Amino acid sequence: MATKKSPAKKKVATKVVTKAPAKKAVQKVAAKKVAAKKTVKKVVKKPAAKKVAAKKPAAKKPAAKKTTAKKPAAKKPAAKKVAKKAVKQASSKASKVDQYGLEQDDEFYGLYFAKSTKKGLVEVKPCTFSLMYWWKGLLGYPDMIEISKGSNTAMLQFESTFGGGDSGETELTEKDVLDIDHIIEVDEEEMMISLYSYVPIPVPEKLVGAVSLAILNINPETRYGSLELCSTENEEGETEHFLRYRAATYLRGIKSGKVEAIESMVTNGSEFFGLALDAMCVNKSIKKWLLS
Repeated sequence: MATKKSPAKKKVATKVVTKAPAKKAVQKVAAKKVAAKKTVKKVVKKPAAKKVAAKKPAAKKPAAKKTTAKKPAAKKPAAKKVAKKAVKQASSKASKVDQYGLEQDDEFYGLYFAKSTKKGLVEVKPCTFSLMYWWKGLLGYPDMIEISKGSNTAMLQFESTFGGGDSGETELTEKDVLDIDHIIEVDEEEMMISLYSYVPIPVPEKLVGAVSLAILNINPETRYGSLELCSTENEEGETEHFLRYRAATYLRGIKSGKVEAIESMVTNGSEFFGLALDAMCVNKSIKKWLLS
């Protein structure tokens, strides 16, 4: 209702009906009257000339009034129409966005999700719900998603087993199996899902240089995501280095298919991380470390 009352203040009318035209018209008439008085003084002896001079300003006065009266009358209705259209457009845009910023044609528009926990009901926002539906609904795994206070972030941790190829052309064969740790993080404000896949054993100090060089060589060929060497401190205060693969996808702007986007990210991420690990195993020392 607040937006509809704003045009009633007639701000547009005050802009259209300015005092400038009225002043100009008065000045013109005043100038003509002075001119008329001068001619009267000059031709005092000729009464015939007096009548002609008196008729000229009388004929021009009503013409000036008519032109000034028509200008604001023509502009007023046009100004009102523009103001009404602006209010309608603003109100229509405001009604197409829900509490999460989703537009009316979004698959989760206007819906509210929550899950029951030991602490009570926890709100599940759209990106977290998409991850939950993929993990529980499509894969059938138990709910292990941790949702933060305020529900703006969430995290899922799980493990998988990686096995090499059996074509005979790869460094890792079908018998070469290693465990991989995965973390999927959700940022509701950015509407971003990030995947981190780790080799759970730290890189030995003597191999840090070789692994770093392999990352530099492989990353330009990786079509999706990238390899990283992540450094952290353990409980004893010692620095440890872990090899990880990182990929991310934005769900903002995806009106339908958010669950499928997460599934595609994890599937493609696992494939390209596997190819990168196989390429790194050209170095026999790195292969020995991965399979240790």
